[in-house]
Amino acid sequence: MTRIAIMGAAGRMGRILLEATHINKAAQLGAAIVRPGSSLAGCDAGEMAGLGKLGVTLLDSLDEARDDFDVLIDFSTPALTLDNLAWCADNGKAIVIGTTGLDETQLKTLDSYADRLPMVFAANMSTGINLTVNLLRTAARALGDAGYDIEVIEAHHRHKIDAPSGTALMLGEAVAEPLGRDLKTHGVFERVGQVGPRDPKEIGFATVRGGDIVGEHTVLFAAEGERIEITHKASSRLTFGNGAVRAAVWLADRKVGRYDMQDVLGLKD
Repeated sequence: MTRIAIMGAAGRMGRILLEATHINKAAQLGAAIVRPGSSLAGCDAGEMAGLGKLGVTLLDSLDEARDDFDVLIDFSTPALTLDNLAWCADNGKAIVIGTTGLDETQLKTLDSYADRLPMVFAANMSTGINLTVNLLRTAARALGDAGYDIEVIEAHHRHKIDAPSGTALMLGEAVAEPLGRDLKTHGVFERVGQVGPRDPKEIGFATVRGGDIVGEHTVLFAAEGERIEITHKASSRLTFGNGAVRAAVWLADRKVGRYDMQDVLGLKD
């Protein structure tokens, strides 16, 4: 049984992770962490999340939970995630990271821990979206440069703070790699004014923010006479929670290294 700690347990995603841990028969909630000084510290995590009494008290620091878990699940902020990553490396814990919006410097810092602890880092923990990545790689290899323009369209709720989404970038990379393209040079993230004809090697991104959209991603391959659309729609955040807990259970027996959901699901080529 894998003992799991949830970072940010009182937040929306934290409560979903608590539920996902509760329903996974291979996982056990070992600790639930809230922000320092939170008035919820000391309450039962299950009662706070509407799951009934679980016997796990909400704590406001990882130090208090050091002996209570094997794997930390963190969907917080880039700066806090890196702090928690360092703590896990120093304390012999594994970590599953679902935080998005890390910049290049932060990603390099994350990579620097790959030889110190087992970690799963993914922009999206959904099983379906990771299968979509494989479908996109297949489509890109099959279509090649045969006149298909590629656009990535994503939509999320009004509260999402990063754009384009980490998942949209992941999908863009999934089609760019087989085509020998790099999003740094071929990604187009803004079109305003007289932009001129489309470069056939562009990979365009469009962002929608509004309401309570959980997450929708479409990759469009458009040619003269036909278009192919590969779409994934998430209707519940529980799909991300279930994937993260699945990753934590998988990670518990792994050696040090950086893994992603493709590893967890056995989808690597």
